[in-house]
Amino acid sequence: MKKVLEMREKRAKAWDAAKAFLDTRAKDGVLSAEDNATYDKMLADVDAMARQIAIEEDRVARDAAMAQPTSSPITSKPGAQDGKTVHLRATAEYREDFLNLVRGKRPLHNVMEEGTPSTGGYLVPIEFDKNLVRALERENVIRSLAKVITTAAPHRINVALTDVSADWVVESGTFTPSTPTFNQLSLDAYTLRAAALVSEELLQDSMFELEPYLIDNFARAFAAKEEQAFCVGVGNTQPTGIFTANGGEVGVTTANATDIKADELIDLTYSLKEGYKKNAVFLLASNTLSGIRKLKDGNGVYMWQPSLQADQPDRLLGFPVYVSQYAPTIAAGAYTVAFGDFQNYWIADRTGRTVRRADELHIANLQTGFYAFQRVDGKTVLPEGIKLLKQHA
Repeated sequence: MKKVLEMREKRAKAWDAAKAFLDTRAKDGVLSAEDNATYDKMLADVDAMARQIAIEEDRVARDAAMAQPTSSPITSKPGAQDGKTVHLRATAEYREDFLNLVRGKRPLHNVMEEGTPSTGGYLVPIEFDKNLVRALERENVIRSLAKVITTAAPHRINVALTDVSADWVVESGTFTPSTPTFNQLSLDAYTLRAAALVSEELLQDSMFELEPYLIDNFARAFAAKEEQAFCVGVGNTQPTGIFTANGGEVGVTTANATDIKADELIDLTYSLKEGYKKNAVFLLASNTLSGIRKLKDGNGVYMWQPSLQADQPDRLLGFPVYVSQYAPTIAAGAYTVAFGDFQNYWIADRTGRTVRRADELHIANLQTGFYAFQRVDGKTVLPEGIKLLKQHA
């Protein structure tokens, strides 16, 4: 972690140098073409350092995860109880048979049929699933911010549309109580699949760590598609995205279609109710953030500040700021910045990720295919908890 701290301090100094350059070279807030190119290069260096910091933090996190125990005491066999799907307990027998199966060997304990869902394939052991979810959280910024639940069936959420009212009443006066109204949202399950190919040579090599390889590849593939849907999903065959008309409430509409003003970001923070600000963060695209970095508040202080602490995000107007490559970039009518408490965006994982092995499909290339399936949905439960900045049309 000492190395990460040193890297963050170096990045902060690079940002200070960029700010000093901007302050000394900009005339009336405008840079010459040459100075603008120099400033962009300085910002690129800051971003490159951020990438290196993320890589180093990820390496530290993976080392810590690999050092954790990988098995649990035998408590029960995997399967179903009373007709209800339950989490697979990764007994020693099930885990060993699962790994034998993915390597093409015969199971030793004959317990795999208890983890076979009706759609085929095999439910992954719970340690595999937990490590996959941890990897998803590292790769998927939305999943790390949102509320994640696990459900065995479509999950219905009652949302109050109107509040209970209160009023002062004189003695013997009349009070008319309000009648709260509710809406019901349903979190369904859309199927997401991923594939990983392994050569026969690697598969037969007992030194090849197949399980971490599958976890890493499935996590990257799932995370990319998930985050894209969590940002801009249409909500029909996939989750409903945050940066859509159904993803939050518009807090501010910009005066121009092609840029964002400092005052508009400040107004966006004040459009959010105070109760949500305790856990509020910014979420936006990297290209959008690059323009915002040049903005100052009313006191002449840059609104964006780099983080000096490990595992802590950069800040914008004092609030944490996160970047997603799938957030919309600045364009007419686009929702470009989200600000709020993202615990109001719910992600529902349907229990039981499955893995299937395909022996013949890729035989011409001497490869074995592994296909993973998961079912997931996501949508904003309380739109007032996530405010959107919309570009002028």
